[in-house]
Amino acid sequence: MRTKAVSLLQELTEAHAVPGHEDEVRAIFVDELEDCGDLSTDRNGSVFCVSGGEGPRVMVAGHMDEVGFLVQNITPDGFLQFVPAGGWWEHNLLSQRVEILTRGGEKILGVISSLPPHFLPENQRRQVMPIDQMFIDIGADSRHQVIEEFGISLGDPIAPCSAFSPMAREDYFMAKAFDNRVGMAGVIQVGQILAQSMHPNRLLLCGTVQEEVGLRGAKTAAVFANPDVAIVLEGPPADDGPGFSRAESQGRLGGGVQIRMFDPTAIANPRLARLAIETARAEGIPHQVTVRRSGGTDAGSFHVANHGIPSIVLGVPARYIHSHNAIIDLNDHLHMISLVIALVRRLDDETVDGLLAYL
Repeated sequence: MRTKAVSLLQELTEAHAVPGHEDEVRAIFVDELEDCGDLSTDRNGSVFCVSGGEGPRVMVAGHMDEVGFLVQNITPDGFLQFVPAGGWWEHNLLSQRVEILTRGGEKILGVISSLPPHFLPENQRRQVMPIDQMFIDIGADSRHQVIEEFGISLGDPIAPCSAFSPMAREDYFMAKAFDNRVGMAGVIQVGQILAQSMHPNRLLLCGTVQEEVGLRGAKTAAVFANPDVAIVLEGPPADDGPGFSRAESQGRLGGGVQIRMFDPTAIANPRLARLAIETARAEGIPHQVTVRRSGGTDAGSFHVANHGIPSIVLGVPARYIHSHNAIIDLNDHLHMISLVIALVRRLDDETVDGLLAYL
């Protein structure tokens, strides 16, 4: 499982898939799971693989998109202006490499332009530049060259350009888009492992679209798949780096899979949350429980969809998400996969009915 996890994470993190343009990740999902169940998509592009027999409909979902940008304008002298698709801190952007995906399928390398300090007055060096004042340099000298030679159009998606890289510390990896390619890798591996064994439910594997711009894909995915339970896999921000209190950390690298009880978009179904914690303890799976003051996941859409869907978020903490270079501990990822498999195997009719027994 470890070797497969590393190769899958590399393929997924290096894919280009910003909100509304998730095709490369969807293609990986289909390629990996085509022998594991019946494949389909909803009309927004969220993708599904359904397997198993009778019993409750248990969804294991991750979002396919990453934070990125879209081409907003092309200047007369060949520079690109852009709008964010997802949340960015402008401090992370200047001088960073990006790739523009053209409608012809070509990837054009560029860099977010940055003035050397020689040209900046002292007070300007301390200011954060807003995105609407930034430009991407692709080496063109005119709008005509950008359009006709490079094939770039308004609205083309732009993704960070950053290679998946092992670090000096064993099992630590650096890449872009761990939010949420760790979730997608988890969905895929869970599906492949459970396809080889019995489970007391109908398993709905799902990759949603457009999570980073408002949990949009989960809204239609919930209607399309109609799950009885939703297990959402995520790459949440770690809180164990500089500026955080280690004593108060709830998302430490190496601390195990994160079980989220609350964020401003969703309160985990308490019975499902207790089941997840009890399962982790029973199976000896390292885990850490979190209550978040900010952020949100697809559970924010799933738990209020249809007549209500009991939902839980399981995550792999990642340092520096929503940037070009995030860091994970592979062991947290493997623990997440183990917990999902153990939890799915416990979700039979009686257990799922118990999650909903309010009277």
